Amino acid sequence: MNAFFDYGTDILTVSKVLAIASGTLKAGFSEISLERIRRSEQAVKDIVSQGRTVYGINTGFGILANTSISESDTRTLQYKILQSHSVGVGEPVSAEIATIMLITKVHALAKGFSGVQLTTLERLCWHIDQNIIPVVPEKGSVGASGDLAPLSHLCLPLIGLGEVFYKGIRRPAADVLQAEGLAPVTLGPKEGLALINGTQFILAHAVKAVQRLHNCLEAADIIGAMSLEALTGTKAPFDERLHQLRPFDGNLLVAQRLRNILDNSAIMQSHIDCGRVQDPYSLRCMPQVHGASRNAWLHLKELTETELNAVTDNPIVFTADDTISGGNFHGQPLALPLDYNCVAAAEIGNISDRRCYLLLEGKWGLPILLMNNVGLNSGFMIPQYTTAALVTENKTLCFPASADSIPTSLGQEDHVSMGSISGRKLNQVITNLEHILAIELMSACQAIEFRRPLRSSQVLEAAHHHVREQVGFANEDRIFARDINIITDMIRDFSFVGAVDSFAASNGIRLNQNFDTFSLT
Repeated sequence: MNAFFDYGTDILTVSKVLAIASGTLKAGFSEISLERIRRSEQAVKDIVSQGRTVYGINTGFGILANTSISESDTRTLQYKILQSHSVGVGEPVSAEIATIMLITKVHALAKGFSGVQLTTLERLCWHIDQNIIPVVPEKGSVGASGDLAPLSHLCLPLIGLGEVFYKGIRRPAADVLQAEGLAPVTLGPKEGLALINGTQFILAHAVKAVQRLHNCLEAADIIGAMSLEALTGTKAPFDERLHQLRPFDGNLLVAQRLRNILDNSAIMQSHIDCGRVQDPYSLRCMPQVHGASRNAWLHLKELTETELNAVTDNPIVFTADDTISGGNFHGQPLALPLDYNCVAAAEIGNISDRRCYLLLEGKWGLPILLMNNVGLNSGFMIPQYTTAALVTENKTLCFPASADSIPTSLGQEDHVSMGSISGRKLNQVITNLEHILAIELMSACQAIEFRRPLRSSQVLEAAHHHVREQVGFANEDRIFARDINIITDMIRDFSFVGAVDSFAASNGIRLNQNFDTFSLT
């Protein structure tokens, strides 16, 4: 990864936007980008001075597109659009989501087709660099003419309005600007429209979903393999020859990972001639089920990275004499894959819950409910109630928001994507999935200890050890919610997958080979 990212010129990826957001990658403007920005800014000034009528520059917005605005009012028009469109409701999105919105907005505007002033972009960069992040309500976008409401809130601090998170405290933007010795930005013609037209709210949620779902998919393979070991299942269904006959990339990757994760397991070797013909689907069909979700994830990643480098403004300014009012702000290209990935994420939780259930049945040498003294103790019965509840909640969240459309702007905007809802919904499904996987991991760690003194593979023993450093074996009932939350945090902060990957790499074990497209980097 380069030490410096050039807004508007370099190719932005999911990993790079996350690195900029975390402060590990610096970003700014090269001379090439500066020239594009200045040329576009001048084109808008020329449109105004020549008296040409261009939507959003010297006309009203939406249904008011045919209302002319005088040259003297073009700046006031941009100020008012930020005010009038700031109608978001609900809790604020996380500071990280808002930061990603800022980064992706700067990158899109710096491509030089939006007519914004360099000073405006520099102020947006100041917010990123100083970690002074606008407060953006989570609800209010229909994902059509861009994410109008959330982007308006994102950009209110530019003109001294709205709120920001400042040193961890929510404060009025005007007070913070004064404390920092800065005056509000004076917006030029078209700038207000350029700032709020775009898909950056949908896009920020897609970026986080790509990162978080990738982590869950990696974890699911490890955890599923541990459950398979605890249930003395076979790895025969992961044979590469089988999957080459149906060569979906996601299936091939998961089968490969499972083979590598389970390699040299004494537990596996101990029952190789046990006579059990087939395992339940939740064990032997992991490559097909996890793999299908991998394929869905890859599609979302590819489309997200296309959008990361797109211009989603309207109108597009090529030159002062060449502008096009189109629909690049429409959220449908991301809304559909975000909805599709709700199903992909929910299905990983669904199959994980089934493995949790199998671990409790008392079959294949495991004690019923994974505890020796049940009756007085309920054992691991009730954690599976939670996975069942979360799986059902995820099913209700799988209704595609993009399948609905409610016309706005008195019919001018007569088809909308609802992609903002798709993005928020997907991240909620992933949050539930992290809990489900944590409960399976907790149960599998308990179960595998009933196979002692036999040991599993190096990789799975390392995964088990990582959990046991913080959560011990349960001889009797306790408040399992504490254990679930600790293990969920291991999954959510990427430390579980990170620890397993680090162990594998340091021992020369390659879990992923020849499937670079499925990587975040």
